[in-house]
Amino acid sequence: MKILYLNPCGQIGGAETALLGILGGLRSAAPDWDLRLLLGEAGPLEGRARALGASVIVMPFPPSVARLGDSGASALAVLSSISRTAIPAAIYARKLASTIEAIAPDLIHTNGLKMHLLGAWARPRGTPLVWHIHDYLRSRRVMRVLLRRNRRQCTAVIANSRSVASDVSAVLPDVRIAAIYNSVERAQFHPEGETLDLDSISGLPPATSPVLRVGLVGTFARWKGHKVFLEAVARAAKSVSVRGYVIGAPIYQTRASQWSMEELKQEAQQFGLERSVGFTGFVENVPAAMRALDVIVHASTEPEPFGMVIAEGMAAGKAVIVSRSGGATELFTEESTALGHTPGDAVDLAQQIVRLGQDASLRARLGHAARLAALQAFDGVRLARELMSVYTNARDASINTRSASIHSLPEPTRTSTWGNSSS
Repeated sequence: MKILYLNPCGQIGGAETALLGILGGLRSAAPDWDLRLLLGEAGPLEGRARALGASVIVMPFPPSVARLGDSGASALAVLSSISRTAIPAAIYARKLASTIEAIAPDLIHTNGLKMHLLGAWARPRGTPLVWHIHDYLRSRRVMRVLLRRNRRQCTAVIANSRSVASDVSAVLPDVRIAAIYNSVERAQFHPEGETLDLDSISGLPPATSPVLRVGLVGTFARWKGHKVFLEAVARAAKSVSVRGYVIGAPIYQTRASQWSMEELKQEAQQFGLERSVGFTGFVENVPAAMRALDVIVHASTEPEPFGMVIAEGMAAGKAVIVSRSGGATELFTEESTALGHTPGDAVDLAQQIVRLGQDASLRARLGHAARLAALQAFDGVRLARELMSVYTNARDASINTRSASIHSLPEPTRTSTWGNSSS
């Protein structure tokens, strides 16, 4: 089978990490499949995908299309941006349609809201289209309307958690939905291996005494809880010797939705953390960065669709503190494989950091249990099997209903599985 993946970004965030897991899983499970990837911008994702055996095309977005996004912006601002972007987007969609026609894929798999729409506009008639949705649609006031209007072009939806599947079901009630967890590469995120010198990378002086190293790993989206993390580290420092690390950088071109590095450094200064919190910037070797930490914090202030960092931290055998909201709550068992904290509550988060700082045996117990749970829940073989089932069913449904709408397809199982895939 020839699969064409469409992804808007060339940088590597959570959705892109999930895509790499898909490419790796399918390359092992179906080595004869032809995997193609089209990117809306150049970046490190291109090389990583090629290393997994995928053919990659970079077809850069027009600047206005690249900047378009409705996260963190008002509906009026988004509508104004859409009006300015309409002509460049239409030109890009025509070019994309010609490229897809030349590739002649058996199925198109889109990653990212902009590519869902562009894929719907550009797909050849009769080619099945699978939207891989990593976000809550009901919170996207404009995109949810556009996706609903174009849902008849979509053969099936993959959601990255049961929580997201339920949300998608409310917005796209007549589209097939399969909830499939992302995978984590078990060897890459092994507890043993290379570690990074986070102090050196972030410009902090070497610690002169033992410290608890606590990190927040991820993109700089404003809802990822960086400010809550900084406040929690400042509070925890009153009880335990702790250093915090902000690992990552702003990677998207949609400016309103993310912090800048300078803004976060100013926030750290306001909490008096200049010498106890380091900013590493983008780190290529995330597993090595995680191995350098004692505790990994997930601090999202809004419901987390999945939480790739949670899964990776668990696989790395680390003690993880998780914001109890959204799909993130599906990934761990409280007090067994991770600790939880109230979203947006720096006091609660600080208390959990202090607990772990004062109890090394608790850190070790959580890390061991987390590793075992992650190997089962986020397995690449399981991911490939479930994806192949969805792809095969989507292709077969498209063959049988070339000129029919999605309403003529059999009724899916709501928000759970399709084609015997499981969450």
